[in-house]
Amino acid sequence: MTGFRALPSVDQLVHALPLLVEAHGRQPVTAAARARLDAAREAIRSGADGAIEAARLPHLLAADLAGQAVTQLRPILNLTGTVLHTNLGRAILADEAIAAASAAMAAPLALEYDLATGGRGQRDDHLRDLLRELTGAEDATIVNNNAAAVLIALNTFGQGRQSIVSRGELIEIGGAFRMPDIMSRAGTQLVEVGTTNRTHPRDYRDALSDQTGLILKVHTSNYRIEGFTAEVAAPQLAPIAHEAGVVLLNDLGAGSLVDLSRWGLRREPTVAEAVAEGADLVTFSGDKLLGGPQAGFIVGRRDLIARINKNPMKRAVRLDKIRIAALEATLRLYRDPARLAQRLPVLRMLSRAQSDIIAQAARLAPQVAALLAPLGYDAAVVDCASQVGSGSLPTDTIPSAGLRLTGAGGDAPDRLAARLRALPRPVIGHIHAGALILDLRCLQEDADLLAALADL
Repeated sequence: MTGFRALPSVDQLVHALPLLVEAHGRQPVTAAARARLDAAREAIRSGADGAIEAARLPHLLAADLAGQAVTQLRPILNLTGTVLHTNLGRAILADEAIAAASAAMAAPLALEYDLATGGRGQRDDHLRDLLRELTGAEDATIVNNNAAAVLIALNTFGQGRQSIVSRGELIEIGGAFRMPDIMSRAGTQLVEVGTTNRTHPRDYRDALSDQTGLILKVHTSNYRIEGFTAEVAAPQLAPIAHEAGVVLLNDLGAGSLVDLSRWGLRREPTVAEAVAEGADLVTFSGDKLLGGPQAGFIVGRRDLIARINKNPMKRAVRLDKIRIAALEATLRLYRDPARLAQRLPVLRMLSRAQSDIIAQAARLAPQVAALLAPLGYDAAVVDCASQVGSGSLPTDTIPSAGLRLTGAGGDAPDRLAARLRALPRPVIGHIHAGALILDLRCLQEDADLLAALADL
């Protein structure tokens, strides 16, 4: 048995592997070689043969460096049945938005430059007119997500003052971010009115004082309270706020620019309706129902938007050129609503007919079964219930279809799910009733799934 003398030095090992140095760079190879040599010495201390450890080093180094070169942000197949899956990046962008973002990355562009005058421009100008056209609002401003939109609006009009909100609307969004915490960080004092299930106009009127900065209306998009309930709708709140001379802020959360019922989905309030109902400011997301990249929009009265834009916080939450370019392309699609479902991936997936998905599942079932048979699994067509996701239409499901993957043993679904997650292009489903379910609503091409599974 040979010992430590069989191991090369760091320099010797790196010098012997020029292809790895060319592919990954000398510094990463050197760091990986040092770590592998340390591990080999530990193995020898535990009784391993030095010559064997030395022979393994090139292969182990190559594997280490290949693993380091693979990004965790790699494309996956979202077959969970949740179209806007927060953990999987939410909306897939339209081709037009992808092209616009790519162009913005590849060259300088007039982000804050006025081509007509040669002077400084405003980055929000690229989106302002489109938002005004699509919502009917006087003005608009854009930040990096809807939580930031609510935060800066509360800070601008509620800092050092009171903000009134119904107890039934004190929501918590993903990651345990709660509305009361956001209000606290904004520097405004929360004044709760009503009860969890019932709030009346008089509750708001009784809470008004000379310390009131705004009334906050929150669309409870990620849950429903049913039964003995009452809430004060925005059209009722508007005169209460305006008579008191305070701002009415309506947070729509997901926010839709179009009536979703025309595609068979349950109707959600649109941004244009919220503006028309008298809200002074309306906030909503760009990467949920709107189908664009992550962003937060604030639309409403021109004088109030101007005050928000003067808030020093605005610079901290502004958008970069890539997202602005993608958002502009996405918003332009809404000017042609007749073709929106064909051009906007989120809406196309949400509006897919179950019959179309069943036909896709029937085509794929025998092919997937053949690929999984060597692993001891079978595949069959199954009805599914998809959901929108990201807090949108939380109690609604959409009839769908998919593949039910089954194998022997109680842990068969978990074992298969782990193998699918480890694929070069991971396939993500969900486990239900002793099987791994692949909901096909978001599968655009049969070949995508077959190619991914071929790597098993």
